[in-house]
Amino acid sequence: MYVPPDPDPTVKPLVFLGAEMRKRRIRANLTQDRLARTIQFSQSLVGFIERGERTPSQNFMQRYDDALNAGGELVRLWAHLTRGASPRWFRNWLEVEHEAHTLHAWEPLYVPGLLQTEEYARVVIRGEPGITEPQVDKAVTARMERQAIFERPSPPMLRVLLDEGVLHRPIGGKKVMHRQLERLLEAVESPRIGIQIIPVALGVTTGLLGGFAIAQLSDTSDNVYIESATHGHVTDRPEDVEAIRSRYDALRATAQPEHTSIELIREAEKLWI
Repeated sequence: MYVPPDPDPTVKPLVFLGAEMRKRRIRANLTQDRLARTIQFSQSLVGFIERGERTPSQNFMQRYDDALNAGGELVRLWAHLTRGASPRWFRNWLEVEHEAHTLHAWEPLYVPGLLQTEEYARVVIRGEPGITEPQVDKAVTARMERQAIFERPSPPMLRVLLDEGVLHRPIGGKKVMHRQLERLLEAVESPRIGIQIIPVALGVTTGLLGGFAIAQLSDTSDNVYIESATHGHVTDRPEDVEAIRSRYDALRATAQPEHTSIELIREAEKLWI
């Protein structure tokens, strides 16, 4: 039985995973092109992932593993490399997020994790005092994996309110910001994702103390996630949910319509070239 070696701490998790995947594919005498056709993903994506340049989703890993008859070994390696990357207090929200049919979010300072590029996420995560590069790599991998919920047959609706300052805050520099705003414009091409911008000129103060999110689930009450300086708080207490929903409604009432918001993003993107 093929047993992957322990991850080399000097190698980024995605690079290590991609190398192990490539070794296993070559042992099976499969070309990238043939494997890509089998798992119904593009050859270019397979190449990106095998080189450690893209984060594979669970669905991708399962299909890749099945195509190579790996018996779940590659899926387990993928899970091992991403396990524990998120703080314990955040894991409850990940479960809620996975089950939600609709998500509403407000962010006054940066692009929310579900819409971040890898480069932007890396800069944001590096801002945590005392974090090591291996921890950064693991956290970035986990954050990108969260975005796999949009690859499901029935992905959740996502409605995001962003402070206009987010479009102009130089996180990572021009190249990172330009790609990040491109990502936002790509995201809103989906009818299930909407972004509205709250203009700085309005002087809105509601929500400036921190971001939050609301998750609507089919079989239980809504849950909310509230950010703080040290850790987030996840709750379904009716009074907390109602308070956050009231804030969200107040913010949305001041937001630009979606078509105007898209133009604001497009204008800001040009400033980062």
